[in-house]
Amino acid sequence: MRMNARTKETIAAYGFLAPNLIGFMVFTFVPVFFSLVLSFYKWDILTAPQFIGFDNFIHLLGFGRDPVTNHIIAKDPKFWQYLWNTVFLMFSIPVCMMASLALAIALNRKVRCESMFRTIFFLPSICPGVAISILWLWIFNPEYGMLNNIIYWGGKFLGFNLQGPLWLNSPGWAKPSLMLMNFWIAIGGMNMILYLAALQGIPRDFYEAAEIDGANGWQKFWAITWPQISPTTFFIAIMSIIGGFQGGFMQAYIMTGGGPGGATTTIEYYIFNNLYTWQNVGYAAAIAWFLFMVIFVVSLVNWRFGGKLVHY
Repeated sequence: MRMNARTKETIAAYGFLAPNLIGFMVFTFVPVFFSLVLSFYKWDILTAPQFIGFDNFIHLLGFGRDPVTNHIIAKDPKFWQYLWNTVFLMFSIPVCMMASLALAIALNRKVRCESMFRTIFFLPSICPGVAISILWLWIFNPEYGMLNNIIYWGGKFLGFNLQGPLWLNSPGWAKPSLMLMNFWIAIGGMNMILYLAALQGIPRDFYEAAEIDGANGWQKFWAITWPQISPTTFFIAIMSIIGGFQGGFMQAYIMTGGGPGGATTTIEYYIFNNLYTWQNVGYAAAIAWFLFMVIFVVSLVNWRFGGKLVHY
């Protein structure tokens, strides 16, 4: 039986798609589906899995009364603490986005050695995360770190006796310290590149027409630049929020161990500990699926309401 040309084209198309499709099924779909199944089990890897239904999710999100104080408390208070840590670290996202936009506007000007400046600002985002974490671990050292030395000698110069904080060793300063480091990494990273590409895509005619009408720099930014880069801003905001919920593992693992007092433990690091340190495989899967649902809902809300602010 001879095949017609359309059938041959269809078979050829599926042949080209097969490697990617097989890879997706084996390395993405099957593990994700398996993790969903595991979230309904209690399993420590060494013994046979035990089906417990929704108990993992009930323990994760449930509340009960303390038998001593009779107060309502969370069944897993650490989870809520680590969720708050994750959200707190995400407060730096708007600042990082504004700084990246300001840097992109500055680097979009025609100046000498502009390529060199762009490379210098982009370098932190391509350096290995482990190396950056070790570097900032030294910078934040309360005894001989560079940051506290700057504060000390700066105070001496002004006539004050200033002592820097404990940074990563202090529960109150640990999260702001990580936010400062993330700001240094993110300001010149991919967000800056995306903003720079968006700025270079704005027709020069728009600015020339605004200048003829007598618009100043601020008016040109709000009337032309901001509306034109709104799709890029919307994309960066969604990706930053998704990355924020999934972030914090490397810094916690290398720099703080999640401390002090769990101040730098994020949801991602909590999943890691449940899975690899405590062998609570089913509970780790339940946390991962809760995180997926949070990211999914937040992305839908952003798309529903934030999309109205985008100018196409």
